[in-house]
Amino acid sequence: MGVNKKLGVLSFISLIIVALFLLFGLNANTFEYAISKRIPKIFAIILTGGAIAVSSIIFQTISSNRILTPSILGLDSLYMLVQTFLVFMFGANNITVLNNNINFILSTLVMVGFSILLFKLLFLKEKSNIFLLLLVGIIFGTLFQSLSSFMQMTIEPKAFMAVQDKMFASFNNVNTGILTISIIIVGLVLCYVYKYINILDVMVLGREQAINLGVNYDSIVKKMLIVIGILVSISTALVGPMTFLGLIVANLTYEVMNNYKHKYLIAGGALISIIALVGGQFIIERMLNFKTTLSVIINLVGGVYFIYLLLKENKSL
Repeated sequence: MGVNKKLGVLSFISLIIVALFLLFGLNANTFEYAISKRIPKIFAIILTGGAIAVSSIIFQTISSNRILTPSILGLDSLYMLVQTFLVFMFGANNITVLNNNINFILSTLVMVGFSILLFKLLFLKEKSNIFLLLLVGIIFGTLFQSLSSFMQMTIEPKAFMAVQDKMFASFNNVNTGILTISIIIVGLVLCYVYKYINILDVMVLGREQAINLGVNYDSIVKKMLIVIGILVSISTALVGPMTFLGLIVANLTYEVMNNYKHKYLIAGGALISIIALVGGQFIIERMLNFKTTLSVIINLVGGVYFIYLLLKENKSL
């Protein structure tokens, strides 16, 4: 099957699942109320799935490795640290905590700054060790989580509840206050990424080959890391951290699309992510009656899949 037909099939499945999620179980009495609740949720799911898929695929391109994702490098943990620090320093009633837009902007700026720092420390080296990158990411993530836990243990119960509202968000509690601005920002970011879509195809060959072909490699990596920071920040701010979703979606995309061109990989990855998230949330809400959350299942499956990829990578060495 050709790549365009694959995208067509994925698009058709996505539309069917989205329609099923929106319309299942509705009647004349419940239609207006239920639709008003489900539409923001479906927008948040689609936006989150697309942002995670795009950021993961781009990150794996610039790191030349299929087991690394922005989440593994500690960006989700950094977001949690920012939220905890704001409550710890200023209290639960401070405007930086209560105002979703201000909170969102602060979180994005911090994550973008961390992305640039990570670039300067690791990606400017001529021969960056992939396992060193993974180790540094785990160390950063552990450090951020430890600092967050320490501050959470010292704050009062009311402030801790405010932290929980930020840290453990789900698709059942979408931050609709920043949904509109998130859609606009993601749209602008995707338009920006499209300018470099062909350059990303060349960067798959590696640093040396890309430079030999005339690509300003360091500059492009820096720009893409800023893009990744923004996308991860938006997805995390909307629904909370989903550590292993990017790992699963990116690798499934490579298998399904079987193509190196990023215009197909990004589109296919976004559609696969939407199918997984919308379909999974539909099963949890309609069949499991909210007995668990989608993020728990994704992290469980993703953790096992991550171990499988590590073993597979080790065998290929």
